[in-house]
Amino acid sequence: MTTGTPARALGLDFGTTNSVVAIADGAESTLVEFEGAKATGAVFRSALCFWQDDTRRNAIAHEAGPWAIAEYLDFPEGSRFIQSFKSVAASPVFEHATIFDKRLRFEELGGLFLDHLVDHAGSALATRPERIVVGRPVRYAGSRPDEALARQRYDAMFRSFGTDIHYVYEPLGAAFSYARRLTRPATILVADFGGGTSDFSIVRVAAPGAKRRCEPLGSAGIGIAGDTFDYRIVDHLVLPMLGKGGSYASFDKMLEIPRSYFADFADWSRLALMRNRRTLAELERLQRAAADPAAIGRMIMIIERELGYRLYDAVGSLKRALSTQEQAQFRFAADELVIEADVRRADFERWIAPDIARIEATVDKALATAGVNEAAIERVFLTGGSSLIPAIRALFDRRFGADRIATGGELTSIAHGLAIIGQEDNLADWAV
Repeated sequence: MTTGTPARALGLDFGTTNSVVAIADGAESTLVEFEGAKATGAVFRSALCFWQDDTRRNAIAHEAGPWAIAEYLDFPEGSRFIQSFKSVAASPVFEHATIFDKRLRFEELGGLFLDHLVDHAGSALATRPERIVVGRPVRYAGSRPDEALARQRYDAMFRSFGTDIHYVYEPLGAAFSYARRLTRPATILVADFGGGTSDFSIVRVAAPGAKRRCEPLGSAGIGIAGDTFDYRIVDHLVLPMLGKGGSYASFDKMLEIPRSYFADFADWSRLALMRNRRTLAELERLQRAAADPAAIGRMIMIIERELGYRLYDAVGSLKRALSTQEQAQFRFAADELVIEADVRRADFERWIAPDIARIEATVDKALATAGVNEAAIERVFLTGGSSLIPAIRALFDRRFGADRIATGGELTSIAHGLAIIGQEDNLADWAV
């Protein structure tokens, strides 16, 4: 793929839900395996946990990845647990997260996350390659994402991580990884379904040994993915128990409870930030005026007791079960609060049908941007955790035919490919 000696390169898939690192040195791209009893192989959960350090005055201790989850589960009410913070990278509304008495900007959260990721990689990242390729979504999450702001925050986050940082669309990383499987030229569509975004790239792959193996033709993305599907489950099964659709008294009128509370509650990146004096005081006032104060009390309990992770773990378990079963049980239990429901896959697919329609329209946009039609796509590579959802697979089977679909490496293919791209002489052609 290169004319000279390939550069040693690191590929980092900084994901909404999980992060993965790979290092390419010559012909091979190798995943970095994390070390320790709580390690989960090459997959590092994109999470942070903070707690007050009693050994030092006004100090805050912190952890990341699976170690953050373990710290939270040991002492949830004394912790601040943050997950999916990548979702606010392009949000002008997000200025900082209040952690106890400290305010941390996005880049500060990201810097702490990277420090722990490196520490838990042990010797594998003790000496990092100078050339580092970081994946980024085609379109950032959020209703009105600010690309320039996201780039500014990413630059600040990765400033201490390496000296030669490049950003590449995440599905292009997956395309380079998948191209290793191909033995003849092909035009491929890569569909990457992450936690925060769904991204699509059309790539023309040359025969093995070609000087330029992959040529990008066009890309498109949308801020709908795994977290959105989680929200649909929460919206239908949980939020009605927490007051959604209810009313409260305001002077001599009964008004609908503001939907903003439920939008924040159903978004991982915002739920963790609701545990602050101002929000809790507002909810306590709302509880006193609500027609069903017990429902608002349940919401307050989940926020105060830091039960968000447990709630979304239950949601994720249901979603995974419905990927292999026609029906599964949802169960979330915390002290006196128990929410149970039998859910059919058909129900879940009905809840996410408008999201699937918008995803399909984004596939059309990617094809139009590349200037090709469905018939020109010889292979479709599906990657990312949400690609395992049957409704997603059915969309591509219907559009392109099951015989053209390929899968595999759902959580690791992007990092593999980003490291391979880092060895390209013409790296500037891929960076964005």
